[in-house]
Amino acid sequence: MLHDDLPIRFKPLWLLLAAVSVAFHIGLIFWGLVPNLVSRPLHMTLVLPWIFVFAARTRWQLWSGMVFAALGMAASLWVAVSHDRLSDQYGFLENGFQIGVAVVLLVCVIEAARRAIGWPLPIVAILALAYAFFGDHIPGQFGHSGTPLKSFLGTLTIAEGGIWGSLTAVSVGVVAIFVIFGAVLNAGEAGQGFMNVAAAAAGRLTGGAAKVSVISSALFGSISGSASANVASTGAITLPAMTKLGYPRRLAGAVEAVASSGGQIMPPLMGAGAFVMVELTGVPYTGIMAAAILPAILYFLAVWVGINAYARHTDLPGLDRDARPGWRDVAITSAFFLVPFGVLLWGMFGLKVTPQYAACLAILAGAMLLFTDRRLGFDLRATWGRFETALLTAARQIALIASIILCASIVIGVLSVTGLGVKITSLILSGAGGMLWPALLLTAIACLVLGMEVPTTAAYVICVSVAGPALIQLGLEPLQAHLFVFWYALLSTITPPVCGAVFIAAGMVREDWLRVALTAMALGVGLYIIPLGMIANPDVIRVATEPGGAAWAFLRIAAGLTAISYGLIGVRGLLPRLGLIALGGAIIFVPL
Repeated sequence: MLHDDLPIRFKPLWLLLAAVSVAFHIGLIFWGLVPNLVSRPLHMTLVLPWIFVFAARTRWQLWSGMVFAALGMAASLWVAVSHDRLSDQYGFLENGFQIGVAVVLLVCVIEAARRAIGWPLPIVAILALAYAFFGDHIPGQFGHSGTPLKSFLGTLTIAEGGIWGSLTAVSVGVVAIFVIFGAVLNAGEAGQGFMNVAAAAAGRLTGGAAKVSVISSALFGSISGSASANVASTGAITLPAMTKLGYPRRLAGAVEAVASSGGQIMPPLMGAGAFVMVELTGVPYTGIMAAAILPAILYFLAVWVGINAYARHTDLPGLDRDARPGWRDVAITSAFFLVPFGVLLWGMFGLKVTPQYAACLAILAGAMLLFTDRRLGFDLRATWGRFETALLTAARQIALIASIILCASIVIGVLSVTGLGVKITSLILSGAGGMLWPALLLTAIACLVLGMEVPTTAAYVICVSVAGPALIQLGLEPLQAHLFVFWYALLSTITPPVCGAVFIAAGMVREDWLRVALTAMALGVGLYIIPLGMIANPDVIRVATEPGGAAWAFLRIAAGLTAISYGLIGVRGLLPRLGLIALGGAIIFVPL
C-alpha cells in the first residue's frame, strides 16, 4: 500500500518525479514546438509510475507494476528517441523488435487503464482490437476487408492515429495544465474560499445548508471536474451540516450527489471534456466555455428550485449564524481563487494568449498564494506541505486522466482504421428512420449504458465518435451534438443501477443508496431535460453570437424546468403533478 503508507525514504523520489512531471507539462507551453512523437511518449513515460507503482495496494501489484512500468517507459522512451526514423515509416513496422514494442505499448496502456478505473474501458479496447484482427471473418456489412498486422499496429503505436493521436495531444498540452491549476488551487485556501462564499451567500436562506452545497459544488467542480472528488471534498463539510440541522438523509445525500455531478458540466474544466471537445469540434476553448455556461447555470438553477420545492413540505432550516463565516474571512479566502481566476481571464481576454498559456500564468499566481494562508501568516513547514500536496495531487491526476485517454485512443484508432465508426453511424441513422428525435433517444440510451461502465470523458469520446456524425447528418450543429452527448454521458453519476456520485454520498450519510438515487433523479431532472432543451432551443448555446436569442432560450428553459421540478417534488396529487410536468414540457419544447 505504497501511497497510503509511503516510506519516508521514497517520498523525496516521488516528489522529484511529480516536480519533473509538472515542469515538463508547463515547459511544453513555454518552450515552443516539440515533435508530437517526442512530447506524447514522454507524457506516457511520466504517467506510468504513478499508475503502476505509486497506486499499488498489494505486494503483487507493486512488483508486477514495476515490471509493467519499466517495460512501458522503455518502449515510450524508444519511440521518443527514434521519432525521426519512425516518422519516415508512415505507420508501418519494419521488424519483429518494432512489433514487440508495439505490443508492449498496447498491453501497458490497457493494463494502466484497468488499474486506474477497473475493467470496463479496457474490455472495450480489447474488443476493439479483437474486431480489428478478426473482423474480416464477420460476414455482412459489419465485417471489414482485413488489416495487415504491421500496418495496423504501426498506426496505433508509431504514428499519430492511435495512442499518440489527437486525444493524447489534448491530455499533454491542455488537460495536464488545467489539472495542475486545479491542484495548486486546492492545495491552498481556494476550497475554503468556495465554502465561505457559498455559506455567506446562501447559508441564511430556507434550505440554506443544501444551497451552500449547490454553490460550493458548482465552484469547486469548476476546477476539480470530478463528481466523485467533489462529493468527497465538499461533502465532508456540507453533509454533516445538513444532517445536523435535521435534513432527511436521503435528501442530504441527493443534494450533494446532484450538485457535485454538475461540476463536470461547469466551465472551465468540465471534467477535461471541454478540451477534448476543442480537439474534436475545432471550436476554440473560449467558444466551448461560452456555449456551456448557460446550460450549466440552468442545471444548478433546477437543483435550487428543487430544494425550494422540498422546503414546501419538509423543514429545511438555514445555517446557524455562528456556522456562517464573517465577511473578513470571506474576503480573504475568496482572494485565493479570485486572483488565479482573474489572471486566467486576463491572460485569455486581455493578453489574448491561448487558454493553456493563460493557465500557466494563473498557476504561477496560485503558487505564490501557497506561501500564506487565511490568517495571512507565513509558516515554512506549512508552505512546504502545501507545495507537496499540489505536486503529488497534480501528478496523480494527470496520470489518471492520461490512462483513460490513452486507452480510449485505442478504441478511436480502431474505429478509424476499420471503418466501424461509419458503420455504427449508418446503423443509428437506419434505426432512427432518418428522424432526429429517435436518433437522439438511441444516442441517449447508448450514453447512459456506456457511462455506467467508463468515466464520463471516455464515454463521451466513444459515443460521439460513433453517434456524433449521425446526429450532424440529421441537422444538428457539431457543437450541439457534442454537448448533447457529453451531458448524457454524465447521466450515470446519479442514475441507477450504477451511480458513482450517489454511492459515495449515500455511504457518507449512511442511507440506502436507492432512496438517495431516486431523490437525486428528481432534484437533478435538469440533467435529463436540458440536453433535449438545447436541441429544441439551440440559441441557448449561442450566447457569444446571439445574446438576445440566448437570453430568451435561457428564460424559456428555466421556466419549463421550474414547472417540472415543482411538479415532481413540490405538489401532492397525481393530476397537479402531471399538469405541472406537462406545462413545463410544453414551455420548453412546443415552438412559439
